Formats: sequence, structure tokens, C-alpha cells
Amino acid sequence: FTEYRATAKYLERELKKAGFSGLFEIDGQSNVDRHEMVRRFSPYYNDTTSGEVGGNEIQTLISTDVLSEGLNLQDAARLINYELHWNPVRLMQRIGRVDRRRSASIEAKLLADHPEIAADRNEVFYWNFLPPDELENLLALYKTVARKTLRISKVFGIEGKQLLTPEDDYKALEDFNAQYEGHPSSAEEMALAYQQLMKDNPGYAEAVKSLPAKMYSGKVATTAKGVFFCYSLPIKKMDGKMDVAGGICRWYLYDPSAKKVSEEVAPIWHAVRCEKATPRAMGLDAPRFQMVRQEVENHIRNNYFRKIQAPLGTTAHLVTWMELV
Repeated sequence: FTEYRATAKYLERELKKAGFSGLFEIDGQSNVDRHEMVRRFSPYYNDTTSGEVGGNEIQTLISTDVLSEGLNLQDAARLINYELHWNPVRLMQRIGRVDRRRSASIEAKLLADHPEIAADRNEVFYWNFLPPDELENLLALYKTVARKTLRISKVFGIEGKQLLTPEDDYKALEDFNAQYEGHPSSAEEMALAYQQLMKDNPGYAEAVKSLPAKMYSGKVATTAKGVFFCYSLPIKKMDGKMDVAGGICRWYLYDPSAKKVSEEVAPIWHAVRCEKATPRAMGLDAPRFQMVRQEVENHIRNNYFRKIQAPLGTTAHLVTWMELV
């Protein structure tokens, strides 16, 4: 992985000079079928095999962060971050492409075809290139990432060494972070709040799964008035079919005064969060609710469904909603 298109092109050129074959480079401007490219690089975890891909299998994939989220690349067991991104979340997203929960049945199929890699399948290997000392002195990049890494590590239980270098002293990073004064980002704030919610309510995550869909509530608005919706959205699989069960959840907030739909997660979270003692307040009648819901679902069709080129008849499923009076 590299952050920049020019760097990706440079790496492709230099690796070819060094004699590497089976190379493929992809960036935000590449005019390629990404699904087909991912299938060629990681066939087994994308419902195919090396034999089906044939001689087109990609052995070395060079990519910008266009492939850093949401893809199954677990056929690979080696990852290189050509530069240390300032945001550790980006590094975790990259690593997460290959360091993910593996399927026993898929692993059996992969090793039946490639027994020579059996020794590598229990571990994931990755390297981080760091900037030269002269440049690091100007950027202070390493210290920035080290500080942010510690914060994320504390929240998600990921050791600092996993994102930096083998020589990193986790305690030293902890001491450094203790002296740092600043405000957590919205993502960090939400993650900490979720962690506290789970701690205060043991078994809550499992209990939520048993709740019926389309539950709703309401409260007096503290930051923004409107109607909050959570929808389960289908995703398009490699074969072009829509996967509803394995879809994603998205948040939407409808502003009745501006007649606009927002997808900004942090402001929505601040608008809907409440305590156990927060009183319920409702004022929306059924016809008005149906009109607002239709506006949000039109927004989903015109944006998300269009983006994934969903076929006609594809629907979004309402999970829950809340009125902000």
C-alpha cells in the first residue's frame, strides 16, 4: 500500500525492473474492474480458485488506499506499508485486508491447491517503511502516529508494536501519551463511549440482536431537530448478486426545515445519544412519518443504490428510528 498514485506507479516500474512478475497496480484513476482485479489477487476468499483464474492470477498487488477498506484479501499473508500514514486507523484498515478471521473451509481448499504455503497460513507478515531521519525531523510523523496509535490501542486492545516497529517500547509510548494534551477525535470519542456502554451493560450486544426491527423512540432535541433513521443496506457480491444478509448499516438524519438528509455520523451520534433517564418525547403522526421516511429512502436510492448500481427492486430495510422533537 502507498498513499499516492505516483508512488504506486513508481513501485510498479521498479519492481518490474527487479524481475517481479504477476504485478498489478491500482489507484483512484485506474480504469479497471476492481471486483475482477480483487478476484484475481485473492481468488479463494472471493468465491473462486487459482485454477478458475488461470494464468491471470495476480501475485503482487500495488495499491493506493482505494483498496484499504471492506475487501477480502486474505489469500495474501504479506503486506507492506510503503509509507507510514499519519492516521493509524488507515494502517489498521490496510492490515485488516489480510489480517482477518479466516474460514476453515476456504483455508482447506486453498491448501489443497497450494500445500507449499502451509507454513505461512498461521501468521500474517507486514512491514512499515519509515521516512529518513532528516525528513522525520521536519514532519515529526513518527511521534504523531505513535501518539495516535496508543490511543487506538487502548480503545481496541491492539498492541502498539503491531502498528509500528518491533523495537517500539509500548511503555515509552504510554508515558509519551500521558504528557500529551489534546481532544479525542469524534471517532475516538464514539469508540470510547461504545466501550463504556458495553462495560456498563454486560450482555447488551447479544440482547440487541433479539430486538425486533423498526423499533423507535423520540426525545427532545439537544443539538438538531429532525428524524434519525438506521437502515440495513444490501451489498453487491462479486457475482453481481445483492447480498442482504451480509449488508451494512448506515445512519441518516432528516432535517425537516432544510428538507435535507445528512449522513455525517459524528453529528448524528451527538443528536441521538441519551441516557437511561432521558424522557421519551414524540410528536410525529403516521402520515408525516411516512413522508419523511420516503424522503430518506429516495436519498438512499439516488446515492447508495446508484453508487453500487443496484438492480431495480432492491430495497433498504429500516432497522430503527428516533424522532428529535
